[in-house]
Parts: sequence; structure tokens; C-alpha cells
Amino acid sequence: MRHRRRGMVLAGLLAVATLAVGVVLMTRAGTGRAPTATGTATPRASTSPVSAPPVSAPASSAGPLPPPSRSAGTPAPGRISSWAYQLQDYPGGRLDQVAAGPYQLAVVDLARDAHADYFRADEIRKVRATGKRVLAYFEIGSIEDFRPEYPALRRDAGDLIANEWSDWPGEHFVRYWDERWWERVIRGRVDQALKAGFDGVYLDTPLAYEQIDRRYAQGRDRQALGSAMAALVARISAYAKARSPGFLIVPQNSPELRRFAGYTAAIDGIAMEELFFLAGDRPCTGDWCAENLADTRALRDAGKFVLSVDYATRPADIRSACGRYRTERFAGTVTVLELDRLTPPCT
Repeated sequence: MRHRRRGMVLAGLLAVATLAVGVVLMTRAGTGRAPTATGTATPRASTSPVSAPPVSAPASSAGPLPPPSRSAGTPAPGRISSWAYQLQDYPGGRLDQVAAGPYQLAVVDLARDAHADYFRADEIRKVRATGKRVLAYFEIGSIEDFRPEYPALRRDAGDLIANEWSDWPGEHFVRYWDERWWERVIRGRVDQALKAGFDGVYLDTPLAYEQIDRRYAQGRDRQALGSAMAALVARISAYAKARSPGFLIVPQNSPELRRFAGYTAAIDGIAMEELFFLAGDRPCTGDWCAENLADTRALRDAGKFVLSVDYATRPADIRSACGRYRTERFAGTVTVLELDRLTPPCT
């Protein structure tokens, strides 16, 4: 959720007792954005097994897209060890610093401004020519009021918009299982990522299945909501891979969705926030931290690559997180909660 991602914890904004509750609620959140004072968008970042409904990719009269040309030095996804995560404040609105950085993979927003100024194919091609893979960030379980689809959605299909995320004013969870959400928002975003030549998509807010208010769930319990989210991810995967077979599908957080049939097969990797440090250089020690790590390890052991991101600034904490990435065989990055700059890779 973010063009200026919001991390999963509101560090320093709440009293200690309130923060403890907030951390539990946001354990599986992704990053996201919220509008800044200047009006610029700012992005921000256990269920039981159940069968997800079968999904199929719509037929494409044009046939699959040819795989994008790639540098001979581009690593296979499973060999990636360093990555960059920046969702806003690209210098000059360009990706030059991302291209020049010492990373093997980069995650950037689908749009340079979080609105409708989408990155072009020639811009993504220049980054990929350096040997990097590039993933397009967007949300699948929520929508911010500064996104280009929001005004028409509010006007013509307002019943799709559910409760506002209290931690991120202006962002609402949605009825993501409704066919209109696919038709009006998700398919267009996937098409844009394919058109621009991204290597794949970085899908935020699958945690909507836990956070959407039950009043908007149309009688679904959390298990059914989880099944519907797993089905949406599987649909995105089938649709994109029918058009570009090597296209990468990487959801952020909610690794427990692996328990739903079809989910693990549909994804290529998992991105996880705050496995080791919560925003503000605080070690992640809660029970849910261990649960997230266990589910992430299970996906790793199933052959999925892991992109791990922690928010820390103290040198000792950065070194600690980097050491954990190496031990766990995760690709890791330690950065700032605002996701508005590049930080050095782990050494």
C-alpha cells in the first residue's frame, strides 16, 4: 500500500500499549503510501487448509508475449541475493540510480508518481539491460484514494470499497473477490506491467483477507476470505504467465496463504517485511514473528525465492539482519520505512 510504503508498524506514533496491539494487527501488512502534505502520493508494504476455486487464464488472441531480452549476467530468481526496494521520490522521476545500483533485483512502483504516469518500456528496458530483474509494485486487496482507478470506482462501483485502513487514511480494503475488481482494476494493472516489460509483479495487501471488516465480507468467514485471496493470486499468475511464461509472481506478506490449494504453485517467490526487525530497530520477537518465519521457510523449502526487508538504521541491527538473510538463504535488504531512497546492499 504505498507509493511511500507504510511499514507494518507505526513506530513512535502510538503509546507502548497501543503499539503492541498495532504490531499484532499489522504483522502481515505490506508497505503502502499515503498522500504527503504536498499532495504527492506516498506508498507504504493462521488459516486452515481449504481448496481455492479453480481459475483459468482468459484466452489471448495475440498469443504469448516473447520473453524480454535480458543480459547474460542476469541471475536466475533462486540465485538472487541482493535487491532494492524504492516506491517514491525517484530523482528526476527517473530510474537511473536504480539501474546503476549494485543490486540483482529491484522493486519499483508500477507508476513513477503513484498516479497514472506509468514507467515506460524503454525505461524498464534500461534497468534490465544492467542485468537486474525489475518487479512492478501494486496492491491487490486495497486501493488508495490517489490511484487513477479510484474516482470511477467510487462513483460507479462504490460497493466494492470496504472499510478504510485506520492506520493509513485514504486507503480502503476492497471486495477483492468481486469480478468487477478484476475487470476494473487488477487486469489493467497486470496488462500495464506486461506492456512496460517488467519481469514480474510484486503484489501487496494480500493481508486484506484478515483486515477487511466482516460487515463487508458478504457472509464470508476468514477461511473463505483467505481462499478468495489465494484464488485472486492464482488468477493473476495464470493470466500473466499465459501472456509471458517467465513472468514472476511475488506477493508481499501473508505467507500462511500457502495452506490454500493452488497458492504455492501459483507464486514464484514471497516478499516478507519485518521478519527480524520491526520499524524503529526493534527486534521481532512476538509469537507471530516465529509463525511468519516458519511459513516463509516452508515456501523457501518448496522452491520459492524469498525477498526479505527489514527497517533498521543502527549499524549493528543492519549487520544482524544481513547475517540472518545469509543464514536463512533469503535475499535481503535493510532500508527505511518511507521507501524513498536506495540503501547499500548487505555485505
